Amino acid sequence: MEMPKHQIRALYTASTITVYQAYAPQIGLAAVREGRFPAAWKRDRMTWIKPSFLWMMYRSGWGTKTDQETVLAVEITREGFEWALENACLSHYEPGLHPDRDTWQRQLKHAPARVQWDPERDLHLQPLPHRSLQLGLKGIAARRYADEWTVSTTDVTPLAHQIRALVRTGDLDAARQHLPAERPYPAQDALLTHLTQDQPSASGAEKAEHEGRTRSTA
Repeated sequence: MEMPKHQIRALYTASTITVYQAYAPQIGLAAVREGRFPAAWKRDRMTWIKPSFLWMMYRSGWGTKTDQETVLAVEITREGFEWALENACLSHYEPGLHPDRDTWQRQLKHAPARVQWDPERDLHLQPLPHRSLQLGLKGIAARRYADEWTVSTTDVTPLAHQIRALVRTGDLDAARQHLPAERPYPAQDALLTHLTQDQPSASGAEKAEHEGRTRSTA
């Protein structure tokens, strides 16, 4: 089956979703020790979270780039993640989604979150035809991410290095077996209507789940 061009794929449970970030050790390791982001983490700056493990590997060079040597799996609440999506603005102007460029610029300026869709990556970190979600958080969204939504922080740098070593030896089957079990995120039609034009209609079950979660958190 052909992969939808724009789709959130992630490791998630009934109440949480895992996103990835990479930091210098003084920030990343402190976040792991404390189970939350330390005071040194700048809550007044925009921060980007990625549900795709392989896109994070591409961005961080498997955790080898300067100031990205510690790769974190950050488990956050689905309630927070979905709030950010619902209040996000697309990072670029899209005529079919925005009435005009001025309206988009106003929305982007005031939105606490923004979305961009970048090519997903394979095990060789080469681009794939479908896209991966990048979610930028600023202001209240960044503060809530750090201080309210975060459930746990795990250092997955050893996993990144292990998968990279398997790819380098050509053992792609073994490398795939170590990847996080990412799957399509529920209720995408309801969550992404203002962030992409090509979402298929959500199933009845997905709509019911999203509506139920919305009612329970209102």
